[in-house]
Amino acid sequence: MIWDERYTTEEFIFGTSPNVFLHEWASLLPSGRVLCLADGEGRNSVFLAGLGFDLTAVDSSAVGLAKAQRLAENRGLSITTVTADLADFPIAYESWDGVVSIFCHVPAPLRRTLHSQVVAGLKPGGVLILEAYTPKQLEYGTGGPPNSDLMMTLADLRSEFAGLDIIHGVEVVRDVIEGTLHTGLGAVVQVVARKKPGKINQLHETNK
Repeated sequence: MIWDERYTTEEFIFGTSPNVFLHEWASLLPSGRVLCLADGEGRNSVFLAGLGFDLTAVDSSAVGLAKAQRLAENRGLSITTVTADLADFPIAYESWDGVVSIFCHVPAPLRRTLHSQVVAGLKPGGVLILEAYTPKQLEYGTGGPPNSDLMMTLADLRSEFAGLDIIHGVEVVRDVIEGTLHTGLGAVVQVVARKKPGKINQLHETNK
């Protein structure tokens, strides 16, 4: 497996610091259970565990997740890791307070299915934080997948997350300095979105 091969090194190939966009918006995540998709070597899940979240990181690479566990242990933290292809990973209905998707690039049909499951899997009031490369990234060549089918646009994400309220949604070009595989200007799409509260939540707010 290509990712097992890439992660088989003492070096953390995407670094050990969290993604900058996640760092900026993490305070919006409700306390509780957070799911990190395609979390690789764990830099984002370990960061969130350090903020007190109950963290589950899923990735197809057991080698990457073993490094994530070591990173967590070295910082005196605990995370749950699940080795699974995202095509086979069940996201239970309304079971997550937050979902984090940082450079999680999968084929478009799977992505649409996955994002539908994310919408269903968030609890009312739950928050999604996502950053990914847009097709424009192919002009920069500073990281990311080799073809546009694996990338996303804001229009794609507005459609796929129609069940959520978009708090922040932009396409930008920014410096992405994350280890050796993400280094330089990158064309990214960023989304922060919240699931609408259900009737019970609304009644609770009214009766406060």
